[in-house]
Amino acid sequence: MARRAMSQLLPQWSSRVFSVELNGAPFYFSIQERHRGEDMPHVFEEVRGNDRCYSLFVCSSDRIKQARFYPELKEKLLRDLPKGCDLSPMSSFLPNVKDSLLKGYFLKDRSAGSSLSERLLRDVIQHDPVLVCSYLKSEDGQLWTQRLWGDADSQTTEMSKDYCVVPSEAPEYHPATLNIINSDVFYSFEEACDVLKQSADIIPEATSVLELLPSRLEARSKPDFPVIVIEGLDATGKTTLTESLRDTLGAALLRSPPKCLSPLRTRFDREPPLIRRAFYALGNYITAEEMGQEGMKTPVIVDRFWHSTAAYAIATAVSGPVCNLPSDGSEVYRWPTDLLRPSLVVLLTLDPEERKRRLRDRGQGETAEEQELDHNQLFRLKVEEAYRRISGPACVTVDASPPADQVLQQVLLLIRAKCHL
Repeated sequence: MARRAMSQLLPQWSSRVFSVELNGAPFYFSIQERHRGEDMPHVFEEVRGNDRCYSLFVCSSDRIKQARFYPELKEKLLRDLPKGCDLSPMSSFLPNVKDSLLKGYFLKDRSAGSSLSERLLRDVIQHDPVLVCSYLKSEDGQLWTQRLWGDADSQTTEMSKDYCVVPSEAPEYHPATLNIINSDVFYSFEEACDVLKQSADIIPEATSVLELLPSRLEARSKPDFPVIVIEGLDATGKTTLTESLRDTLGAALLRSPPKCLSPLRTRFDREPPLIRRAFYALGNYITAEEMGQEGMKTPVIVDRFWHSTAAYAIATAVSGPVCNLPSDGSEVYRWPTDLLRPSLVVLLTLDPEERKRRLRDRGQGETAEEQELDHNQLFRLKVEEAYRRISGPACVTVDASPPADQVLQQVLLLIRAKCHL
């Protein structure tokens, strides 16, 4: 598997850009056949005299195996590497080429001897879908070269080609955006369904999800009654508002993910993003089926929908500051063509400190992503900005800081104006 992947990658290897995450910020470098006096890439500036550096990229034509092995490789390295080794997230990509992103790790080995690390890395490429590169420093310490190792079936342990390592400018868009579509965010029922079908042999619960899905997506006209989605972070007042709207409008109240998936959420939350996001995407389609049925009889209020699924996924996939998000108008913010479109989407916003206070008062457990929101302001800002950029339909922002009855009245005014209720 790795050998086949390597044969596909090698013709374009020198065109690739490499990114290493240090303290949450990406630093880029590239490779070329000759050095032309470029500065040393930032990644290597802090490398001490006897330190050794390697990169490992997970590479498999089986996307399920690739997604699951990436975190497994990290666990293996952290468990087996000698003390004095630092591991950082790393990626390799072809600029502006979709689905070209390879994920991996950058290893800085500060241990007393290289033999244990070298043996571990050689064992990895013998048994797992991993490409390994070593980085060699010149005698004067000013230049670095990259050497790509061979895989288990190669006649030699290392490839003979050495490339000079040079700085690279940051790409126009964060490299994670190259692989977001139908990987971190799903834009069709079939794409998400295929991931769970491919996972069924190793995740028995995937079959249970597939059995809950509608047999086919019928091309249905808009429901007779409006469908209003209420979005927002935890503790912004969604539950209070959606229940008040249900009672005031005589509406049906639905939630996404739907109740039928609740027993399976803990299981899929342990899976890597590809499988976890496919699970939540299919939850939206189950909810959409319910929305279509209920909307023929009565107005429908929905507690979260596709906006949440997409906003959290995009904010998680794209590291660094808010400016690294795909630009406004990017296709990653487009609404799936086969998913029922709500009549109105309301995004509740709240001052971060007030939201934290409400969470403390509520005393309820949080998802891992909600915990991340609480201690990582940058992540919260990215989620909120991703919410705002999703289009077709876009969110209408409502300040949730006033008393609940005032928020209700404001949203009712919006519904009457937009949905003619």
